[in-house]
Amino acid sequence: MPALTVFTPTYNRSDKLVRAYESLKRQTNKDFCWLIADDGSTDDTAGAVRSMQEDNAVNINYIHRENGGKMRAHNTGVMACDTPLFLCLDSDDLLPDNAVERILKAWSRVSADDRYAGIIAYKGESEDRPIYGNVFPKTDDCSFRELYRKGFKGETTLVLRTDLLKAHPFPEIEGEKYVPEDVVYDRIDEGHIFMILPEILTVCELMEEGYTDRVEELRREAPTGWYIYYYQRALSWPPSLIKLKFASHYLRFRKMADRKYVKELKLPLHLVLAGLPGCALLALRGKL
Repeated sequence: MPALTVFTPTYNRSDKLVRAYESLKRQTNKDFCWLIADDGSTDDTAGAVRSMQEDNAVNINYIHRENGGKMRAHNTGVMACDTPLFLCLDSDDLLPDNAVERILKAWSRVSADDRYAGIIAYKGESEDRPIYGNVFPKTDDCSFRELYRKGFKGETTLVLRTDLLKAHPFPEIEGEKYVPEDVVYDRIDEGHIFMILPEILTVCELMEEGYTDRVEELRREAPTGWYIYYYQRALSWPPSLIKLKFASHYLRFRKMADRKYVKELKLPLHLVLAGLPGCALLALRGKL
């Protein structure tokens, strides 16, 4: 059994998969498999993957599923994964040639300690520059949220323990196809820390039609997913203006979220009251 699964959820991006594939072929350590979850593509993704499999250069597993959004595809990949570690590589990303080697070497230093949920490293706009040029605070390990509380503002590469991902799947909400990734990461954060590796492990090609540039649209299409996110953040964040901001957004999305989740996930009264002024301001400005 390989040590690492490199997981790629994809939808109608058969042309982009080649870039990721070529980077996987160049890996200096082959102790990994590539798991592709095709989220109901209508292009020739299946044919493109079949051609790659025929090369026998990379151990490739392919799953085709009915279209349900990235988070359902992620759950499918996690449940099909049988390796200890799991790395999500988007279809428009690539790995530097020695990424797998560096991941496994770093993880070997902490793998025996159950406190560690995985590795947090940089995502780069190139192999030499983290996205937006943001760098980690000086720390060897901390929780995912603590990293951002300490001032980090960039995007990250996450290598996670598969057993923790299996224990914390993304909520699958009827009528919605998106849930903020931090919903899962915040749950894994409880009682765990991450190794902080200040190295670029994935290189991202920023796409105009990607999730990063569709935030406002996603917020309107998936109000329940965002409701869950703001509920968790408002509940767990330490007292601060940011906590009030989370409570305000929670109240804003409460009007649109699935009633089942609204009934189940309720903030304490003092947080609701604290968030009301901010919620009113958001409504006046027409923002979510």
